[in-house]
Amino acid sequence: MADIEVTLADGAKRSVENGSSVLEVAKAISTSLAKKAVAGKVNDKIVSLNQILDEDVKLEIVTKDSEEGLQVVWNTGAIVLEAAVQSIYPDIHFGTKGNVEHGFYCDTDNGAEQISVDSLPAIEDKMSELIKAQIPLKQELISENDALKIVDGDPYQAKLVHANAKDGKISAYNIADMTILSNAAVLENTKDVKVFKLLSVAGAYWEGKSSNPMLQRIYGTAFFKQKELDAELSRQREAHDRDHRVIGNNLDLFFVDPKVGAGLPYWMPKGATIRRTIERYIIDKEVANGYQHVYTPVLMNLDAYKTSGHWEHYREDMFPPMDMGDGEMLELRPMNCPSHIQIYKHHIRSYRELPIRIAELGMMHRYEKSGALSGLQRVREMTLNDGHTFVAPDQIQDEFKKILKLMVDVYDDFDITDYTFRLSYRDPKNTKKYFDDDAMWNKSQAMLKAAMDDLGLKYVEAEGEAAFYGPKLDVQTKTALGNEETLSTIQLDFMLPERFDLHYVGADGEEHRPVMIHRGLVSTMERFTAYLTEIYKGAFPTWLAPKQVTIIPVNQKLHGDYAEKLRQKMADKKIRVNVDKRNEKMGYKIREAQTQKIPYVLVVGDQELANGSVSVRKYGQKESESENNNMFIDSLIAEIQNYSRTGDSSKNDELLKC
Repeated sequence: MADIEVTLADGAKRSVENGSSVLEVAKAISTSLAKKAVAGKVNDKIVSLNQILDEDVKLEIVTKDSEEGLQVVWNTGAIVLEAAVQSIYPDIHFGTKGNVEHGFYCDTDNGAEQISVDSLPAIEDKMSELIKAQIPLKQELISENDALKIVDGDPYQAKLVHANAKDGKISAYNIADMTILSNAAVLENTKDVKVFKLLSVAGAYWEGKSSNPMLQRIYGTAFFKQKELDAELSRQREAHDRDHRVIGNNLDLFFVDPKVGAGLPYWMPKGATIRRTIERYIIDKEVANGYQHVYTPVLMNLDAYKTSGHWEHYREDMFPPMDMGDGEMLELRPMNCPSHIQIYKHHIRSYRELPIRIAELGMMHRYEKSGALSGLQRVREMTLNDGHTFVAPDQIQDEFKKILKLMVDVYDDFDITDYTFRLSYRDPKNTKKYFDDDAMWNKSQAMLKAAMDDLGLKYVEAEGEAAFYGPKLDVQTKTALGNEETLSTIQLDFMLPERFDLHYVGADGEEHRPVMIHRGLVSTMERFTAYLTEIYKGAFPTWLAPKQVTIIPVNQKLHGDYAEKLRQKMADKKIRVNVDKRNEKMGYKIREAQTQKIPYVLVVGDQELANGSVSVRKYGQKESESENNNMFIDSLIAEIQNYSRTGDSSKNDELLKC
């Protein structure tokens, strides 16, 4: 049998015997590499080590210390999990299984007795048995008919068999006389799953559709070393402690009730106070930087979205149009840009007016699937801090710099320093998603890149992440759960001014086409509040805190009047303050104020009443300090006016100098 040629990751070529396995090639390269090997990547597809090579291929050996290596151990964890569940619950049905960002999952349906977190210890014990049994994992191809017989009575698995069968065959593994259907690359033996942990159980709709049955998804993770598992569990505990959904519930900031509308958050008084403070801040900031704030309707004639291209390129994310019965079709707006275009078009514009900066806290609606919804981060109704600037072509670069500096100035006030820049381009092959005009795309992408290069800022480039009408600069951050989110964006748009036939009268008296710059400084109020909740861990800086001060009289009868006078004095200066008059012990009140993360607790008793002072306890500190009440109020006002700045904003300072 003739040899085949294997091209390795470094470009080196090796001649190997036809029919060699990936592991045999790894051994031929070096013994140490073979010991670290967990899989191979053949022509960019991850395969098991026992995969046979029978033609010329590109081959990369996947090792334990790589991202792909983790995917392989998680694939293995998923099939061992399914085998363990099946051995305990023989009649259970299975949905999909596979990897998530930090581990693996398996969807189950056990009818009236669904799996819960209480079931996890027994499942973990069974998984440990299968791992200790050192069962070889060899991928086999079985016929589609045989696979259907194996999963007989399981509607989910039957559908997966039909969907995944190729040439009448489907891939499977045999674990303790149980056939587990999977085409994923796995480790050689169950014993190679060194350490694992089942984490949680959550509901997941079959195929991600809310009209389908709700399955129970078991989450787990696995690693090659105990210290790696410990680090991941520590990360997850920290993520839980920072999760805005958990904090929002504990601090009574917001709630979402699927019974009255999934993805439609209700803002409780404290959450509404945080949001209102952000809204007032951002409006004042934008007005000071030359923006004209407007209000526009949340409904618009569908024809406007056909003109803009949203209906063609974005329809799946829009709610169905409303037929008004007289030929008029109204649409809940998914974007604010067509609305701001109408503001621009309402008057004849002169070059002397440019740039024209229009801004709005604009409510929008997106048709998000139930499975994608998450707290305040993914919702169906949102209010975007939106802005559109209409400029002459020769003003683009200067305006881009001004927007970016304003954005970074806002970050400085919120003490945001952990972010990266991403230039988001179109995928030229995807003509369905992106407006088809090569010249426009090449020009706008080059201009955006030149502006970033001129500022000397580091960025990554990402193809396929642009808006359908133009490229953009995205500011990327990470949520507490490790998911990357876009916090802010600046988008360059030559297309919409063309499609809406926008003009301004130039110095020559002729009509000229403006360029439109879309920008969102802090995303939506929902997503930004979620982000701040997580980075502050619920301990909002004083200027943002829903309750800035709570006053606790030692004795309500003796010290209540003094506490009330202090409250009124601070309230008159727009400080958010209350007096805790409940009939509870003082220690309990102080502890609860700390639990609620109130920045300042003031205790007033005989001494404070006698000398006009307050006993001040700052959040996170164990000791209290006595301070004159007027001096405390003055320092508190100064702190609020300075946006409670305490963090290192050196990165932002460097950007602001650009």
